[in-house]
Amino acid sequence: MRKQDLGFDYHRYHRLLSEADDEDKRQALIDLLIEEKARDRLAAQRASDRAAMTAYTIATVLKNGRN
Repeated sequence: MRKQDLGFDYHRYHRLLSEADDEDKRQALIDLLIEEKARDRLAAQRASDRAAMTAYTIATVLKNGRN
């Protein structure tokens, strides 16, 4: 159940759900969905932080260029 994909893969999740025929497999699927959502949120936060740092750097360079 630990295949790493980018984005939401409907067919993969559908297949995993159909294979989840006992409590352990269902719990593993739930854990996987939670983990992948957390990974997506972390990636979004990193992208936001990177954009903020880039904007700050550009503003600093432009400010220093005027002096």
